[in-house]
Amino acid sequence: MIQITPQMVIYVAIAPVDFRKGIDGLASCCKQILGKDPFGGAVFLFRNRSVNSLKVLVYDGQGFWLCIKRLSKGRFSWWPKPASGGVEVILEARELQTLLWNGDPGLACFSDTWRKIG
Repeated sequence: MIQITPQMVIYVAIAPVDFRKGIDGLASCCKQILGKDPFGGAVFLFRNRSVNSLKVLVYDGQGFWLCIKRLSKGRFSWWPKPASGGVEVILEARELQTLLWNGDPGLACFSDTWRKIG
């Protein structure tokens, strides 16, 4: 079972990726597009071109987890816009949870974080 903890860094790739890619293809995107190490324990989030599916890739120390969520109707209502040529956005775990339920993390009301690590 995969667990997303508040201490995990979550990178959201802004540009869509080819969803025919599996673990190896997405790990390659982590290195080539995002410039990040896919074996570092961070969570990587990718979307397809039509924004109705998301893929989550994470390495847990033993192997990769690849999870997909595809909406049965509509599209995900929120996706980050590139800021000054950036290729990724960093989310907090609670923002990812909101996004996976098709909410807008920017509009969600969260209580203050008791302690931020990192």
